Amino acid sequence: MRREAPAAARNRQPILDVLQPRLPAKGLVLEIASGTGEHVVHYAAARPELTFQPSDPDAGARASVDDWVRTLGLGNVRPALEIDVTGESWPVERADAVLCCNMIHIAPWEAAIGLVTGAARLLPPGGLLFLYGPYRRGGRHTAPSNEAFDADLRRRNPAWGVRDLETVVDLAAAQGFSAPEIVGMPANNLSLLFNRL
Repeated sequence: MRREAPAAARNRQPILDVLQPRLPAKGLVLEIASGTGEHVVHYAAARPELTFQPSDPDAGARASVDDWVRTLGLGNVRPALEIDVTGESWPVERADAVLCCNMIHIAPWEAAIGLVTGAARLLPPGGLLFLYGPYRRGGRHTAPSNEAFDADLRRRNPAWGVRDLETVVDLAAAQGFSAPEIVGMPANNLSLLFNRL
């Protein structure tokens, strides 16, 4: 049941390094689009005082997440939920942080809108919304590899593609989030850290 993604194995520790000082001291951390589950189990092992709620719309991905959790014997990760971010309600009523890696460029823009709107519903003032992935800045790609990746995504689905950082920031601001802290990451990716106002 367990799936593996080479990119997840490479980027999970750099992402955790960014998250560590910024995650809440206690509470529930909701991960949207958990994929293989390799991210959430890595974070949960490092932060046993937190409860992690993985989610994914794909049944195979949820099975992979749950298998990783069982294999590693993690008691602070709940069973993976099915969450459609574009839905008006999610099966989680409150979270202290919402994490989402590598989703908004491999989904229609409506998914980004749903993600940010849903996070705004769930998070308390000061709550963290963390987004990770490639972004364009000032209308330009930050590296030739990102430009090629974007072209490939748009060939696969015209509704997909690397998003403009400024558009994502405006979306978050409209839903009551702060301007983001932006952290440069390996492989020409960015971490965006928003707080609920």
